[in-house]
Amino acid sequence: MILLRAALLLFFPSLLMGTANAASDKLDEILARSLPPAGVVFEIADRDPQALEFALPWVRQAAEKIKQRFPGVPMALVTHGQEMFALQSNLKERNAAVHEQVQSLKDDQGIPVHVCETYAGWKGLGPEAFPSYVDVAPSGPSQIRNYEALDYVRLVVPKAALLRNTAK
Repeated sequence: MILLRAALLLFFPSLLMGTANAASDKLDEILARSLPPAGVVFEIADRDPQALEFALPWVRQAAEKIKQRFPGVPMALVTHGQEMFALQSNLKERNAAVHEQVQSLKDDQGIPVHVCETYAGWKGLGPEAFPSYVDVAPSGPSQIRNYEALDYVRLVVPKAALLRNTAK
C-alpha cells in the first residue's frame, strides 16, 4: 500500500504536467497554422471552486497570442464545472477579480463567457443567478459542440491544480 501511494505521488505531478503540456501543445498547434481557425472555444471544467482565479489569466494570455497571430478570429469561453459557481451574482463581491476578468473578456476582448444551465439547475440555480455579462447556455457540453459545428477549435484549459503549481 505504501509503495502504491509513493508511486501515485510520483506519477500524479507528471500526469498534471501532461495536461498542461497538452494545452500548450494545442495552443502552439493553433498558432503554427498557416490559415486561421474558424474560431477557438476555450473549455474550463474543474472540480476546484476557485479554478477561475487561475484559468482566466491563462485564457487571457492564450487569447492575446491567438489575436496577435490571427487578428479577428472569434473566440468563446465555456465554463461548466464547479468553478462556474464563482460567477453567481450574489458572489460578485467575494469573487470581484474573477467577475472583473470575465467582464473584460466579454467587453474588451469580445469573448462571450458561457456557463451551464443544466449543472446550475442541479444545484438549484436558474439563469437569473448569474449576471448579464455571463451567458447561461442550456448545456455547457452542447454549447462547445455548437461551436465545434461552426469549425471552432476546442482548447481545454489546464486544471487549477496545475496552474496554481506553475504560478509559484
